[in-house]
Amino acid sequence: MPRPLGELEDAVMTRVWQWNRPVTVREVLEDLQQERSIAYTTVMTVMDNLHQKGWVRREVEGRAYRYTAVSTRAAYSAALMNEAWAQSDNPAAALVAFFGMMSPEQRESLNDAIRIVQRDNPLPPPPREAEGDEGTPRP
Repeated sequence: MPRPLGELEDAVMTRVWQWNRPVTVREVLEDLQQERSIAYTTVMTVMDNLHQKGWVRREVEGRAYRYTAVSTRAAYSAALMNEAWAQSDNPAAALVAFFGMMSPEQRESLNDAIRIVQRDNPLPPPPREAEGDEGTPRP
């Protein structure tokens, strides 16, 4: 399970996920500088850390690296939710509480997700009842 990203790691990964293409430190730096004052070496260190943690892969291009996300933001969010759920001593109660916090829009998204999962991964049919010697179902 991945640890939650730190604030700056999340800001960097948000750009990598949104742009959905290989990015350089310089590109991320320039975009981050629109919101805050930050040094090139800070962004470079964060991106190297993300590489070491397995969040991004990198390829050399000239004298720089191009970084690409290893997984999606949705996969990251799902892993965090799964970890939080697994830590509960009462998973059903945790889900009920979580669903109770959802907005109507989030509940609709949940319903959509359930429909997709049920369509793509239907549950197997329940086992058939065992039949008696005379071909009649047992009570």
